[in-house]
Amino acid sequence: MNILIVEDDKDIVELLRIYLSNEGYQIYYAYNGVDGLEQFKNHEIHLCIFDIMMPKMNGFELAKSVRESSNAPILFLTAKSSIDDRILGLNLGGDDYISKPFNPLEIVARVKSNLRRAYQTNVSTDELELDGLTLKSNSLSCIKDGVEIFLTPTEFKILSLLMKSPKKIFTKVQIYEQINGEYLQNDDNTMMVHMSKLRDKIEDDSRNPKYIKTIRGLGYKFETKKD
Repeated sequence: MNILIVEDDKDIVELLRIYLSNEGYQIYYAYNGVDGLEQFKNHEIHLCIFDIMMPKMNGFELAKSVRESSNAPILFLTAKSSIDDRILGLNLGGDDYISKPFNPLEIVARVKSNLRRAYQTNVSTDELELDGLTLKSNSLSCIKDGVEIFLTPTEFKILSLLMKSPKKIFTKVQIYEQINGEYLQNDDNTMMVHMSKLRDKIEDDSRNPKYIKTIRGLGYKFETKKD
């Protein structure tokens, strides 16, 4: 697997390069967004780690450019920790958000979990169809009314999990544990943002969803017309 690190702090790049190389990953890197985008175009990248505050092109702009052609997981690594920054990053197609200072072992764990959920969909067939929605595992997409909706790997995993067990209520912790293998304390708001973005994509009215229902105090379920 090939990982692209774009971070203007050379010490952080070297630290991540050492830890991730030791796990067997091929590492490409750049110290600004413009060079990072060039690296992305020149190599087959399976996962990206982007700082947000960088010269020439910030991490948000870089993520937006990457999402034009790729569903590779994007992890934002930044000193910013406000919920607004987290929401903006996820809205631009980010899959995870890690605040500085960080433990490099957490980065390794996050990389492994994001690669696992991106490239091991655990769907037994190429397609899963229910109540007008069709999931296509080969393209990480959803077909609704003949229109193809592209999902991030995390969104695909969440929707697949819910559709395979319609009407079953999943807590946020259960969803994260089943699609990611682990649950960390700061994942709660991240899950809410993923659900919000998924509803924006598949629902006619995201404020009055007919597919993904919130069960207050419990979690989420996929509503179906079928008994």
